[in-house]
Amino acid sequence: MPPRSPVPEALRAVAAQQESLVCTRQCVEAGVGRNVLTRLVRSGSWSRITAGVYDLDAAPWQARPPDSRRRRAAWAALLAFGPEAIAVGPCALALLGVAGLPARVVPQATLPGARSLESRDGIRLRMFDDGMTVVRVGDRYVAAPEWALAQAVPELDRPWAVAVMDSALHLGLVTPEGLDRAHDHARGRRGVARTHSWWELADGRSESPLETWVRLDCVDGGVPPDTLQVPLVGSSGRERRGDLGWLVDDGRWVVAEADGAEFHDTPSAAFADRERHNDLVTGDVAAMLRFTSADTRVPGRVATTVRRALLASGRRRAA
Repeated sequence: MPPRSPVPEALRAVAAQQESLVCTRQCVEAGVGRNVLTRLVRSGSWSRITAGVYDLDAAPWQARPPDSRRRRAAWAALLAFGPEAIAVGPCALALLGVAGLPARVVPQATLPGARSLESRDGIRLRMFDDGMTVVRVGDRYVAAPEWALAQAVPELDRPWAVAVMDSALHLGLVTPEGLDRAHDHARGRRGVARTHSWWELADGRSESPLETWVRLDCVDGGVPPDTLQVPLVGSSGRERRGDLGWLVDDGRWVVAEADGAEFHDTPSAAFADRERHNDLVTGDVAAMLRFTSADTRVPGRVATTVRRALLASGRRRAA
């Protein structure tokens, strides 16, 4: 095995901003020649993901955190198609920090004036949308949020589509009016016909994709929440909020909390979540329900649990 060649710190710094990916041009500029590149790949120190794009992280990409995998897909497309490439669709949303995308995102980008679809090694080059606006993320361009949603929603299944719209609204990347414009931009795209009713479901009060999925199951099951982010006073006297709430006839609330590993996966987050839950068990709360992503993967499970809690709490109106 050839000896490992040291990687310049400047190149490592570039890779750190690009989910461990670099292109040949960046390597050469950092002093890593093509012969060294070949040795690094052959030794297994680096991996080649497509012509001219390399991964400096020896760990399998499938084992990396979900958000890192999504951003990596975006960078793969940007680096594969050169410095003028623009991240689009789900890849643009990933770089904009939007939550709710599937774990696996297809790398895709466009080029100014591109009029043909090409792909290589699973990396897709899209046609350039007439009128598309872009924004800068770091030193690269991505489709502006409204356009990114217009491109992504028709490609996604309903849970993911509503989740990314919720997240974009929650982050302030789009306004409700901007979401309407995104819907207009999406008209005529392949796959958009099935999505028209989904756009009306978007609600920026949802603070995580899991909250979106809990809400969707309740909507589908005939027990939509009365409100989101229910204002409550905890037993400690602190002002708290429940993720989703249903008002019971006596003025109390049935509250649902969304607990997801991807969204609450640090010890401090888990502790804060548990502390909040315990504090919310007060006289204002008729029942406290907790749901995980596993619950939302079984259609109707969340809605059935909520309906039972409402009936047990004495709610007489439609449940």
